[in-house]
Formats: sequence, structure tokens, C-alpha cells
Amino acid sequence: MTARKILFLDIDGVLHRGIARRSGDRVVSSAPGVIELFEFAPALDELLRPYPDIEIVLSSDWALVLGIEFTRNAIPSLLLRDRIVGATYEGSIFNAYFWSVVPRGDQVLDYVSRHSPMTWLAVDDRADGFAAHRHQLIHCETDVGLGDPAVVEQFRYRLKEYFSDTSRVDIGE
Repeated sequence: MTARKILFLDIDGVLHRGIARRSGDRVVSSAPGVIELFEFAPALDELLRPYPDIEIVLSSDWALVLGIEFTRNAIPSLLLRDRIVGATYEGSIFNAYFWSVVPRGDQVLDYVSRHSPMTWLAVDDRADGFAAHRHQLIHCETDVGLGDPAVVEQFRYRLKEYFSDTSRVDIGE
């Protein structure tokens, strides 16, 4: 059995600076100066381009609150949208009512345990629950996201490390 290659993707603090909030019928960022959400989608698109078999699982509150389809359709890159295969909360052992307070790493590891084998990385501005799997987390600062060149370089290195060698499987146990 071939291991799936998964990127767990958070939205806020990763694909754009700040935390998005609803404002009437719009979704806007809390970060000053952010005119358009998903400002770093092109950076993620470029990072993933050499790895066409990486699937994206949303690990963002966007998917739970606004829905997977809304979230998918909000991302401006068709290539990124086409990679989205679901969200961490789908089929979870955790009660959906409490999902947002479950540590993000626990959300990811719950998904991993239900869908193994897989090789995975997570990109997120939350580090809670990732202590035992810190090397598999690309941690972004909320107000910078993938606009930080050092984080982008670390991400590029980890993608190569985890996804260039198809024999590596880390099922998160």
C-alpha cells in the first residue's frame, strides 16, 4: 500500500496575515493593511508545484464554520483548490461543538490515525498539540503567514525531506 502524501493546511495566519472575521456578507482579515485575503496562495502554489501527488486536508476553522466547499472556492488558486480532499473534522472522534478548542495537533493526529498510512506535514500558525511531531509542523506567525522568507525556506526544505522520498511513512503514532 502506498502512503498518501498530505499537507494539513490552516488558512488564517498562513495564506494571509491575521485572523479572518465575518463583516456583513464579507470575510476580512484582522491584520492592518490586508486588502485581499489569500495573499500568500501563490507562494503555497509554487511550493507544492514540484509535488503533484500531495493532497490538502483543511485544518482550519474556515472549513468547520464556513464549510469545505465555501473554503475551497474562496482560495484563488485552482491548483490548490483541486488538491483539497477534505477537512480534519470529517469523521472525527471529537464532538464538532468542541472542535475549535481541541489542540490543532490533536485534530491533525486524529485524522492521521483514521486515514493511515500517510506521510504528512502541517502548515499552521497554531502549534498546540504538535509537541511530539514538531518537525512535521511548519509554524507561521499569525501576522506574517507565508510572507516570512525564512518560513518559506524551511517549508521548501521540509517538503523535499518528507515528500521526495516515497519510502518514508510517518503515521503519527
